[in-house]
Amino acid sequence: MRIPRDLHPGAWWCWAIGLAAGASSTTNPLVLSLLIAVAAVCVYACRGDQPWSRSFRLYLWLAAVVLVVRVLFRILLGGNDAGHVLFTMPEIPLPDWAAGISLLGPFSREELLAAIYEGLRLGALLLAVGAANALANPKRLMKSLPPALYEIGTAMVVAITVLPQLADSARRVRAAQQLRGGPGGRFARVRGLRRLLVPVLEDALERSMALAAGMDTRGYGRTGDVSRAQRRGTGALMVAGLLGICVGTYAFLDSSAPRLLAGPMLALGSLLAVLGFVVAGRRVRRTRYRADRWRLPEVVVAISGVLVGVGLWAVQRWEYAVAHPGVQDVPEVSLLAVASVLCGVVPVWVAPPPLTVRSRERLVVAA
Repeated sequence: MRIPRDLHPGAWWCWAIGLAAGASSTTNPLVLSLLIAVAAVCVYACRGDQPWSRSFRLYLWLAAVVLVVRVLFRILLGGNDAGHVLFTMPEIPLPDWAAGISLLGPFSREELLAAIYEGLRLGALLLAVGAANALANPKRLMKSLPPALYEIGTAMVVAITVLPQLADSARRVRAAQQLRGGPGGRFARVRGLRRLLVPVLEDALERSMALAAGMDTRGYGRTGDVSRAQRRGTGALMVAGLLGICVGTYAFLDSSAPRLLAGPMLALGSLLAVLGFVVAGRRVRRTRYRADRWRLPEVVVAISGVLVGVGLWAVQRWEYAVAHPGVQDVPEVSLLAVASVLCGVVPVWVAPPPLTVRSRERLVVAA
């Protein structure tokens, strides 16, 4: 039997980033649907009972809203009668300076499929981030940040913990309203949405701000006396590194750019950025209590996410028709695409069981 413990949050974020990179490399609805299923299976199999573990349902609804909005925008700004027209709406004329943009008009089946493909890709990206938020402990993630990022750690805490706190706040507010004898029924729930939404948002934001204030009172993110020359040197290294990374990434993606600006510039920018992180981290001296360590399960989980991203990138490069099927053809899948996506389900068998109230009780009894 595997001993229950929480996996390192960095491993879950590496896994999720790999899934997001893979989702950005394809518009195949079959591959994206399989990717979404893999993320959902891992979340429901590996999550614990903490408040942020319930946030994945919110991301599912958010992904569905993104898909619907993407289709509605395609209908609003469609106006293309090429292909099989599904329905036609009266077109709204626009001035000459808005040439190339049409409002309403005919809407074809090809436009609908293109909107669904793009919406699925955006939804898969959101669900990858939602899976990381549901599986990784945001507080432990902030503790694992490098010292150079301590100064912006409080802002990152607020940004990361707001949405996970929404799920717990919604559960507590709904339970409080039920105890007060609120009206029941489906229509009553719709009418009471405003009465539920305001306290949920207020409570989630207040709890995130309270966490950030607690970190600030404990000295998190504060630095000692640093000279002006040290601050300028660190800032120059960070800015130069980021500029090098941006130029190298652009040259790597643009095949017409000189190759000298691709790999060498990307490597130089990464080196300067790492050097800036090291120099900035030396001025922050904080001790860590029970620092999270990377073990074999963490490494395997992170590698499984990287394999998803690399595999789907290879599909995009070598099997372009599979990665980006046309709207007039039936989408197909290949063995490489399926195998790449299924690498993301490895954490179900590799990750240790999460720490829950029941598992803690068992450990206490066993001890």
